[in-house]
Amino acid sequence: MRVVICVAVMLMVAACAVTTQAQRPSVSHTSVTDRMLTNAAADARNWSSYGKDYSNTRYTSSKQIDTQNVGALVPRWVYQTGGPIGSFETTPLVVDGVMYLTTPFNHAIALDARTGRQVWRYEHKQSSNPIICCGPNNRGLAVAYGRVYMATLDAHLVALDQETGKVVWDVQVADPTAGYSLTIAPLAYKGMIIVGNSGAEYGVRGFVDAYNATDGKQVWRFWTIPDTGWEGKWSPTTPEGERLNRDLDKEKADFARDSSAWQRGGGSTWMTPAVDPATDTVFIMVGNPSPDLDGSIRPGDNLYTESMVALDVTTGKYKWHYQYVPHDVWDLDAVSPAVLFETVADGRSVKAVGHAGKTGWFYVHDRATGRLIRKSQAFVPQENMFAQPTATGVRMLPGANGGSEWSPVAYSPDTQMVYVLGLHQPMNYIAHSAPFDRGKLWLGSAFVAIPTEEQWGTFTAIDVNTGKIAWQNKLPDPLIGGALATAGGVVFTGGDGTGNFYAFDAKTGKELWRFQCGAGVNAAPISFEVDGEQFIAVAAGGNFQLRFPYGGSVYVFGLPKRR
Repeated sequence: MRVVICVAVMLMVAACAVTTQAQRPSVSHTSVTDRMLTNAAADARNWSSYGKDYSNTRYTSSKQIDTQNVGALVPRWVYQTGGPIGSFETTPLVVDGVMYLTTPFNHAIALDARTGRQVWRYEHKQSSNPIICCGPNNRGLAVAYGRVYMATLDAHLVALDQETGKVVWDVQVADPTAGYSLTIAPLAYKGMIIVGNSGAEYGVRGFVDAYNATDGKQVWRFWTIPDTGWEGKWSPTTPEGERLNRDLDKEKADFARDSSAWQRGGGSTWMTPAVDPATDTVFIMVGNPSPDLDGSIRPGDNLYTESMVALDVTTGKYKWHYQYVPHDVWDLDAVSPAVLFETVADGRSVKAVGHAGKTGWFYVHDRATGRLIRKSQAFVPQENMFAQPTATGVRMLPGANGGSEWSPVAYSPDTQMVYVLGLHQPMNYIAHSAPFDRGKLWLGSAFVAIPTEEQWGTFTAIDVNTGKIAWQNKLPDPLIGGALATAGGVVFTGGDGTGNFYAFDAKTGKELWRFQCGAGVNAAPISFEVDGEQFIAVAAGGNFQLRFPYGGSVYVFGLPKRR
């Protein structure tokens, strides 16, 4: 049975959570160790990194909230962030009863996870007016080694004291006046903090960096746009054989005249990577080339854009890559975070890494080599894919937002399924060229939604052992946000513009519960436990790309409080 709870109830419950100054208990900040991060998958109490664990599974072993009682969930407290609003895409972290989160404009906040009481707040002062694509946003923090780490819109990496929120060190990662920004949630691993850049839409050269967690000194940098070999193999097709309709003779002639396009080649790493500690391998997803849609001035395959890339996490050295769309002119980024799991291939268990593509397929790779094991059934409609844009416009879908956008999937080892947020947005691709102008948006061509055509979202369960769709729900709007899977057999997601936050049966897709949050739930939810009780938390504050209603609330849901 579906249960709908109104905002009035939310406000009443939130008011009950307020305590007086005399009643407020103190909180204790636990310093997160490498051991805790490595064992995070088995820790039901805490959500200590963006993807829950190094595998980015977004799965909790907590099972108090299950398919039988999830319909009784109520808001236990609500925190209003205040301050400037934007695309509210943060994933809160919780460590031993303290929640840490960010706002779109780089305020970092610590809360008592029992009540929502603010413990401290840090407001980053932008060093310049940040040049940003796709609205101001920040996707979260890393908490480790007694510190909280935040990447900023003006391309800084800041380390804060975990107990006080005071700045320990602040390093400038790149030049924000050139179009560089950082929206990624950093990753802590073996004394390092790993971040990647945003800003490929401004003709910058992408990178992934590792910094010493103690003093902020750079340990290594991997350029996602190589200075040699960026042209690749001049592939006429995707690796799976779909024709890309390229004029390779013209591209090769253009490359012979000017081979320097790599210097402004794009290649952002928007999202937090996955790590395999057994092999010290980090798996990054690299986004679009620059200019985004005009391939005429960047001949070649444009490595390593639109790729999954495996690196040695201790040195930043290249191991392997898989490029989903060589010479992309459709903005079909590889952006949703990599996720690690085991799958069946050739009758045996294989350690795998997966990715939900803006192409509309979920890809499963051998983790050691990058070999494609399987590609799923399409989880969104696909028509006229890889048609070259023209001056009058070419209709194509999924459309420039996907497929699956930056939204992280969840993986359940119980069902052996991934849960994927999808977008259906038919678009016209219109070709034109534009000169490079430093610090200015540099797309070259345009993609335009077709107002006469319906748009919607898909929330899909895909069996990682077969690639087949187990179930799919159609939702009112295209989905951007994220998923959470639980050992209680429930999968949670938001993502559309209605303001609804949903719970579904992980095996069947049956809707079990929804709650109206009053703004777009365009962030990924989490689970945590305090005092032996399970809670679900999510940020509700809208999305710039899809123009979903803004807000600034963090909701924490639980079962009705026992009296």
